[in-house]
Amino acid sequence: MIKRKEYEAREYELLSEYAAKSAETLGRDFPEDDCEVRTEYQRDRDRIIHSQALRRLMHKTQVFIAPEDDHYRTRLTHTLEVAQISRTIARGLALNEDLTEAIAMGHDLGHTPFGHGGEQSLSEIHRNGFKHNVQSLRVVEVLEKSPSGSPLNLTKEVRDGILNHTGPNKPFTLEGQVVRISDRIAYINHDIDDALRGKVLKFEDLPKDCIKVLGESHSKRINTLVTDLMENSEGKNEIIMSEERLEAMNGLRTFMFKTVYRPPVRSVEMEQIKQIIKQLYGYFRENPQKMPLEIQLLIPKWGVEEAVKDYIASMTDRFALKTFQTIFMPRIVV
Repeated sequence: MIKRKEYEAREYELLSEYAAKSAETLGRDFPEDDCEVRTEYQRDRDRIIHSQALRRLMHKTQVFIAPEDDHYRTRLTHTLEVAQISRTIARGLALNEDLTEAIAMGHDLGHTPFGHGGEQSLSEIHRNGFKHNVQSLRVVEVLEKSPSGSPLNLTKEVRDGILNHTGPNKPFTLEGQVVRISDRIAYINHDIDDALRGKVLKFEDLPKDCIKVLGESHSKRINTLVTDLMENSEGKNEIIMSEERLEAMNGLRTFMFKTVYRPPVRSVEMEQIKQIIKQLYGYFRENPQKMPLEIQLLIPKWGVEEAVKDYIASMTDRFALKTFQTIFMPRIVV
């Protein structure tokens, strides 16, 4: 049997000098006894994988709301793709794969129902705004509990990577930086794939200069970006990409925001999302006793509005719709 100390020793033999070593973790807020067989980052990954918040991502929108086709991405399948890309890069650069995977599995736990439309709506309504990366950190620090009822108590490296997978600040570990760029590599390319499947886009609509640099197929573009990133980051204390490939990737991202994420054609859909989020938020703010007990218990410390925000952000698409219909569109029994 390979025990924890053997894994920790192997990390010093096999990993890059710039990799995060399990034995050197900055630790947890609440001290715990060591596990005999798992490193600290392996434990964090397992806690996230077994969380309710991760399971709910299966029924949360990535881009397309309530698609009829079974093959569109959800927030959970996006998470799995980010984890796969991140591990490939981490392995190629001799970084800590367990830390990378833990961050990747936890990075989107705070996402709202209805994708980025839900995030935008909740941000407009909630007094303190809303950002899914900040909420993801709140999920693992406050909202999600282990089966025993105690906090997840994740290491600082994992929490930093979750918080800073997007936004102005970079994670302080290379593993976190890998997840940050893998998230973008994943969603740009799989959202193109879904948009083509849904006939929102045609292949000839894609910017030709970007496609020429990155490749015509989904797998070719990902391989180009991953390979470029590893070649330019090898032996360095930073995760970087060549200027040409980075510019092409960002060009695709800009194109997707203009044509898929925020086009006028989705204005009706966005208005519907806003009305659902707005009315649910207002209802539970005025009737906090209607929320589950575990959410009500947050109120004395965090306040009603923060608890309502937590409750709505935790909802899946279908639960949000069902709750809205139950409250505002009850069936008339004759």
